[in-house]
Amino acid sequence: MLFALGTPVAFAALVVSFLCGLMLRALAIRFTARTVGLAQRNEPMRPSLRRDVDPFGAVAAAIGGMGWGKILTVDDVPRWRGRGRAAAVFVAGPVTCILAGELLLAVFALTGADPDLFRFLSVGWVLHGVDGLPYGEQVLLSLGVGLLAFGLLALIPIPPLDGFGILYNALPRPGAGMQWMRLWFEDKNIGVLVLLIFSLFPGGNPLVLAILDVLGNFFLRVWG
Repeated sequence: MLFALGTPVAFAALVVSFLCGLMLRALAIRFTARTVGLAQRNEPMRPSLRRDVDPFGAVAAAIGGMGWGKILTVDDVPRWRGRGRAAAVFVAGPVTCILAGELLLAVFALTGADPDLFRFLSVGWVLHGVDGLPYGEQVLLSLGVGLLAFGLLALIPIPPLDGFGILYNALPRPGAGMQWMRLWFEDKNIGVLVLLIFSLFPGGNPLVLAILDVLGNFFLRVWG
């Protein structure tokens, strides 16, 4: 997000989109866990900084354009009521953020935005700070793409991202490879290191943005 400092309105909207992504993810996870019977009824639903912010995820958002929330491990979501219910808890956060982002992009598209803009639009371009648009459109576009990027990043299947929990619960019996991945990428924080490197390298167009550009292509073109 530091890339967007030259466009203050877009920068502020991107910061808000990251915070909204954290809150929506937390609410979706807790609501789904309670709905499928994998959480206590008295467990608080309200998001909190202590429980939902990952310091490394916030650093990645600052230096690379987008980050992630506090890790939800497969030990936190038991499989005793079925793999599908456990996977649903991990799916809920990313999907909620993606849908919220798409809703804001729909509003942006319907408020008179130039349809040709979507032909050239990319996630990385917006996360670098949108300029040359009216302030209202800058806010809508930055919020929508920011939430979309948060959700798409979370779907990548490596710890500490939610995608790993989805992959883990999709397997009837996670084998040695998955346990190795948990040991190194989760317990030894190699996953965080890889994501931070991807957020830094190479320079002004880090690899994480290139990945988000590919993943987000369809979600942006649908409105153009």
